Amino acid sequence: MKKILLAILLLIGVGSLTGQEAKQAYYPPKDPLVQAKLEKWQDLKFGLLMHWGPYSQWGVVESWSICSEDEGWCKRKSDNYVEYKKEYEALQTTFNPVKFNPEKWARAAKKAGMRYVVFTTKHHDGFCMFDTKYTDYKITDPKTPFHTNPKANIAKEIFKAFRAEGLWTGAYFSKPDWHSPYYWWPNFATPDRNVNYNIKKYPKRWNKFVQYTQNQIMELMTDYGPMDILWLDGGWVQKLTPKQVKAYNCQNGYQFKHVQSQDIRMDELVAKVRKKQPGLIVVDRAVKGPNQNYLTPENHVPKEMLNYPWESCIIMGGGWSYSFNAKYKSGEELVHLLIDIVAKGGNLLLNVGPSHEGTWDPDVYDRLEKIGKWMDVNSEAIYSTRKLAPTHVGHWYFTQTKDGNTRYAIYTYFSNEKIPDQLTLKGIELNRGDRLYLLGYSSRIKWKKGENGYMINLPRHSRSFSPTLYAVCFKIVN
Repeated sequence: MKKILLAILLLIGVGSLTGQEAKQAYYPPKDPLVQAKLEKWQDLKFGLLMHWGPYSQWGVVESWSICSEDEGWCKRKSDNYVEYKKEYEALQTTFNPVKFNPEKWARAAKKAGMRYVVFTTKHHDGFCMFDTKYTDYKITDPKTPFHTNPKANIAKEIFKAFRAEGLWTGAYFSKPDWHSPYYWWPNFATPDRNVNYNIKKYPKRWNKFVQYTQNQIMELMTDYGPMDILWLDGGWVQKLTPKQVKAYNCQNGYQFKHVQSQDIRMDELVAKVRKKQPGLIVVDRAVKGPNQNYLTPENHVPKEMLNYPWESCIIMGGGWSYSFNAKYKSGEELVHLLIDIVAKGGNLLLNVGPSHEGTWDPDVYDRLEKIGKWMDVNSEAIYSTRKLAPTHVGHWYFTQTKDGNTRYAIYTYFSNEKIPDQLTLKGIELNRGDRLYLLGYSSRIKWKKGENGYMINLPRHSRSFSPTLYAVCFKIVN
């Protein structure tokens, strides 16, 4: 779950996700059912992402330590790669998250105001957190101690628990599979993240991988209930033109030496999954084309509003996967993060890494509770809204209803600050006759035009108003 390098993105025509967002190429879906689903998804605003697998026992980054690349996220605790990979894969034999309680997670997510979940059914290392019949490298295999647990099919249990709380469900699935002999053939070394053999020379082997990948995805789309999102990671697995491949491999000093067109027949796959799940949103991350129904800036927030559906996937604390003694973002940071993203027209997909025991750290519940308390009062300014220029000015952020008849002005502040008795609203125009309300307060708020903006007096001394932590929201009705 790492950014594809800028050089890759430019070559395949996707563009940078850091600073070039407004120039991204986006292909709106043509299927009316997908269009409708995507519109509803943009109403949800707030979701949960979970990276979880046997690697949580070590508290290391998911998958990447078995990848032979010299990057910070690939560092290993051993200098012997062969032995390390064996030890890593042997984590299957000790993975036993007996405290797994997806119902508790689902309740906490709903209380926080989350509206959908995306779960890692399989990351790049190839370990399956669902009961696939195409490999024994899975949570339900007899080699995995947890296989005897009534909730051993973890993905199914998570989807069931979150649906029961009314959340949408999404299946994260890695297109590359570093455990499959059809992707990393043991006959050759594995110098980087790519397939390690010549696809043109061994087309039958590659076709077996394509079939393996499609079969597993079809299992998830067939046997795991109504699915809303198929979230595909590993954007280097994609179809490339000969010109793109040549440009890749001719770069001086570029670390990847085995770039090929890795065509898993996405158009064919998407057609098949939508027969099972009509209207399914497909996110073929970082791959330019019609199968990327929304774009996914990773672990950062774009500087300005974007003109297509998008979602920032951001770590709550530690890494994407579980980290021992992780430091989590504060409730204040997370509420401000949500406001910033929504004001720019996006969704926040907040990542939590469960522990090897199947638990969340206490700080996770604490942060979700803090977000939930703020959302209990102010969610009207978040859900089902759309961006409103200029998105933000100073402490102020703006959203509006889809019909444009109601606007929201959100004033953010920090917990160590005292809210002024009088606020100066800047950035948007108020018209004579506009009515102003403060969410969480029953009476109308008076305002007047000043030299530098609109003067708003907060109802400091009213018993019916207590400022919500981190931000207060004003509703402007025309």
